[in-house]
Amino acid sequence: MNEFKGTTICAVKKNGKTAIAGDGQVTMSQSIIFKNNAVKVRRIYNDSVIFGFAGSVADAFTLSERFEEMLNKYSGNLMRSAVELAELWRGDKVRKLEAMMITADKDCLLIVSGTGEVIEPEDGVCAIGSGGNYALAAARALVQETSYSAEEIAKKALKIASEICVFTNGNITCEVL
Repeated sequence: MNEFKGTTICAVKKNGKTAIAGDGQVTMSQSIIFKNNAVKVRRIYNDSVIFGFAGSVADAFTLSERFEEMLNKYSGNLMRSAVELAELWRGDKVRKLEAMMITADKDCLLIVSGTGEVIEPEDGVCAIGSGGNYALAAARALVQETSYSAEEIAKKALKIASEICVFTNGNITCEVL
């Protein structure tokens, strides 16, 4: 059975703005680029929350759907929604998902995994997915050494990752709060 996966998502929180950028590549197995223009960064909950997902496509959609359900249940409270979702996985009430998500609102930036972890990055920069480590390194350097905006940094970090990681392309979608 072929599994669709492979992507990079990068988030940067700087000067009161948060940007989440993602590439558009969907890879089947380890060798086939199945799609180049997938949109993996979206706005939800009345456009007040942004998120980007990486991992197995079906699991990523499941994770994002469950997260949106939690946001609706908890009136848009990002932290509470993420923690409640994580408790579902830790309580083993649902199967573990091979996916991760970065999500943000005007106050908070979080990484949420399909295995029940919720992590708030300490420096306002995070990345997930196949090229996540490349994007993370680039974003941290750009935050420290330039005056670029959060959006510019997230996009440039993704571009750098796309030049290194075969599972990441340069078709970038970015949302900013």
